[in-house]
Amino acid sequence: MTSINIPVSVLNLAPIRAGEDAKQAIENVVDLAQYVEDIGYNRLWIAEHHNSQYLASSATAILINQVLNHTKSIQVGAGGIMLPNHAPLVVAEQFGTMETMFPNRLNLSLGRAPGTDMLTASALRRSQHDSVHTFPDDVAALLQYFGPEQTQGYVKAYPGVDTNVPIFILGSSTDSAHLAARMGLPYVFASHFAPQQMREAIAIYRNLFTPSEYLAEPYVMVGMNVIAAETDEEAEFLSSSLHMMFLGITRNSQQPLQPPTDNLDAIWSPQEKLMALSRTSTSLIGSKETVKQQLEDFQNEFHVDEIIAVSYIYDTDKLKRSFQILKEITS
Repeated sequence: MTSINIPVSVLNLAPIRAGEDAKQAIENVVDLAQYVEDIGYNRLWIAEHHNSQYLASSATAILINQVLNHTKSIQVGAGGIMLPNHAPLVVAEQFGTMETMFPNRLNLSLGRAPGTDMLTASALRRSQHDSVHTFPDDVAALLQYFGPEQTQGYVKAYPGVDTNVPIFILGSSTDSAHLAARMGLPYVFASHFAPQQMREAIAIYRNLFTPSEYLAEPYVMVGMNVIAAETDEEAEFLSSSLHMMFLGITRNSQQPLQPPTDNLDAIWSPQEKLMALSRTSTSLIGSKETVKQQLEDFQNEFHVDEIIAVSYIYDTDKLKRSFQILKEITS
């Protein structure tokens, strides 16, 4: 079987599995990072979420530092930091410090949404103003904080100055595509939970891209749910954990990551099934041969530069096997 030559990375939200606690979830993040580093993955990112009882990724920078401490070479970063929740100076100081401790290993992707519900966002918000609308200025401030000494103002990030931490722009709609294109930064689309505007967003980014000191040509990463197994049937069975997670979102009910089931139709209504499946329409689910064909079809249409895979698989050994299969397909 010929492979598809594309870099692959991992997105981890530190899910808490049924029967486990937050400490185990964090240990699972580190264990997976060590595994994917060993088999040659490009990077591992951790996503910021708040007031999510069964995601242990709220203190994102602390988890990133923990992974950096227990790995040797893999790129590690935020996928992403939700910038409305943070003063850019504090982010620059945190990531500048980590970059100083672990040179050339840190990534910082930035989102303009709060990564939580509105009440929690209000509790997190650093000011009474709607800081979502200051996102472009906040990104520019971070680029300056990480830049050379001569570009700094009176307030500087120490450590941070001249660390040149790579910045990526996250998006789940077309808004951030315009910003990433205008600023000449790499663009990451979250099709793993919001695939509806992916096609339009990627087109906008590529058509409007302006070369910058950070990037000469457009660079598109796409988040995708990936569940690869020995057979299509096993992958479909394992994917029931993913579907139950999205069902929980649809029902606005929080639950830990559930063991797989072969009886999903007894759990969700036809309408809930359609809503949950609409969130996973660009997933890669199946055997090695099936996932390879799905990825080839996707690449023939979108020609993205990198896949960042998120895999909600209950069994951690099956999770590792899924990432191994994906790496075999893309190496």
